[in-house]
Amino acid sequence: MKNINFVLLGDPSFAEELGKKGTTTDISIYDKKTSDAILTWTVPITYPDKIQSLIQAINIAEYAILNVTKLDKFVGEQIIALDHLSMSQGYILHSYNVDQDRLKSMIKTTEIKNYDFLADSNELRGKMSNLEPKRKEGSLVIPIDHSFDVKGVGTVILGVVKQGKVSVHDELTILPQGKKVFVKSIQLHDDSANEATSPARVGLALKGISAIDISRGDVICDPGYLTTSTTLVNAKFKKNPYFKEEMGETHTYLLAVGLQLKPVKIRFLEDQIELELLKPLVYSPGQHFVVIKPDASGVRVCGKGEII
Repeated sequence: MKNINFVLLGDPSFAEELGKKGTTTDISIYDKKTSDAILTWTVPITYPDKIQSLIQAINIAEYAILNVTKLDKFVGEQIIALDHLSMSQGYILHSYNVDQDRLKSMIKTTEIKNYDFLADSNELRGKMSNLEPKRKEGSLVIPIDHSFDVKGVGTVILGVVKQGKVSVHDELTILPQGKKVFVKSIQLHDDSANEATSPARVGLALKGISAIDISRGDVICDPGYLTTSTTLVNAKFKKNPYFKEEMGETHTYLLAVGLQLKPVKIRFLEDQIELELLKPLVYSPGQHFVVIKPDASGVRVCGKGEII
């Protein structure tokens, strides 16, 4: 069974044509099961008011769909976000009144320059049916996007298996809490399963932690695989040229690593930056990140980098 995850940006009005609406908070998850695949689409419903949901929705997915109905600053910001998060594969649809040449000019130097331009949602469905999952082997990594208590079941988390495989009865670690958790059961699109591999979207019933102690961005992983820091992290950084504000050391920014959004202060050194963490961060060396400033007056994506 193939598992493929999309982020749907721009005008998401045709989301219900693609799949059934499921979990909804600041993001909505739509899904559909066919004879050989489970497809999900994530929509950041609080964007453009809140850029946080945009960044997290992109980080849930492996492929992007950008449906453009007008060329405005928010389309530009979504293009920048897709570029900075290296979402290099996807599709673009647009309404008849959008200048396609201008749109192509906007993306020509970005990571999304090779997106396929499609005529309509029918063509999109055909393209999606031929896609293959982006599997990633290795130690288990599941960033959590939702958690809740279910009567008779206990603590349940939702997330995409970004790397590796999870099985029933696995004993894993949840970070940054550092607690051991036990996998009681696994669900794939409401069906029970004994295991799930990357990039499946799963629901896990866990023993060893309560939902009230879990936040979006917390990570389930194999014991000892990831690092948690509470103080300082060094990184390479490249500022977004469209972010016009001066980046000062007294300002607080949000560091997006996977689904984590952590407040940080930034000290600019000669050839790198030093991130002062105001909350614990879970990461692996070499992991990429984006810095955002939600209250910026213009583009809110400050830049991107790599943890050293």
